[in-house]
Amino acid sequence: MNLEAKLTADLKTAMKSKDQAALRSIRAIKSAILLEKTSGSNEAFSEEKAIKMLQKLVKQRKDSLEIYTKEGREDLAQTEREEIEIIQAYLPEQMSESELQAEVKAIIAETGASSMKDMGRVMGIASKRFAGRAEGKAISAAVKSLLG
Repeated sequence: MNLEAKLTADLKTAMKSKDQAALRSIRAIKSAILLEKTSGSNEAFSEEKAIKMLQKLVKQRKDSLEIYTKEGREDLAQTEREEIEIIQAYLPEQMSESELQAEVKAIIAETGASSMKDMGRVMGIASKRFAGRAEGKAISAAVKSLLG
């Protein structure tokens, strides 16, 4: 089942169960998909684009969560936490720290990287290979710790 069909089915379920957090989150995803499709680019809406879009939505909510927490707005922070949890359910399973370290070591061995000068090359390969399964910050931290 593709993402849009799954979202439609989950939206119906959320409406029937009156799950407001799921309704908000799924509608936000559907809205982002619609914006992406109508943005004027000639590219088809692929699985890769969907993953990037979902990651962007999660990142936006994490940024908002940080601000709300800093400002003491627990009511708004809770809303963001709920939406992050629901949106992440549509992303591929995230890699653990140990899996990420092992994969980055393999990429470093493949490329022959030996110093921080090679970080860009390693990051380029790692970002493509781990798309949707690891955040850029986590990948960067792993590469820095292994090369630095």
